[in-house]
Amino acid sequence: MNNETNTPSLTTLEYFPYIDAEGQLPEIFQGKIGVYAIFDQNKLLQFVGYSRDVYLSLKQHLVRRPKQCYWVKVQTIERPSRTVLENIENGWIAENGSIPLGNGENKEKWTQPINVKSVMTPEEQVNYQNPANDELAQIKVIKNVARRVETEILKILESRGLQMQLRFNPKLKEEGLLDLK
Repeated sequence: MNNETNTPSLTTLEYFPYIDAEGQLPEIFQGKIGVYAIFDQNKLLQFVGYSRDVYLSLKQHLVRRPKQCYWVKVQTIERPSRTVLENIENGWIAENGSIPLGNGENKEKWTQPINVKSVMTPEEQVNYQNPANDELAQIKVIKNVARRVETEILKILESRGLQMQLRFNPKLKEEGLLDLK
């Protein structure tokens, strides 16, 4: 943990595997306030963010973008300060030389619940938009789409060796959204 007035260089920080050998996320960041940089398999910067609980944020990002979350670098701070966090975040983005995709046009894919309506199959779309369907029938269709997408995400993470249990918010599924509880 550095002096909070100096922005640590991203290149000087250690890479942590997103999913360790035991199939867990880096628990040392549980409950920690800090800035984090997420990298893909080739260690290309994908997203920079900050959080009051880095561990919980990393878990959400892993579910939302499982194919982009392979490595992470983190700088924790002792006291919450949006100014300090934003300065570090902006410093890292500037150091990168370009805005990571996750901080640009794809930001909502990193920071918002997954909207399963955008990944409906043509068949699911027809079922959802069927004029004979009432609201309950539409909710049933959208919940099934959410379950399908959830299963796909969990399969990807399982294939990467993730051992932790993930629980999605059941209430959000009715709205066509997927997010961890």
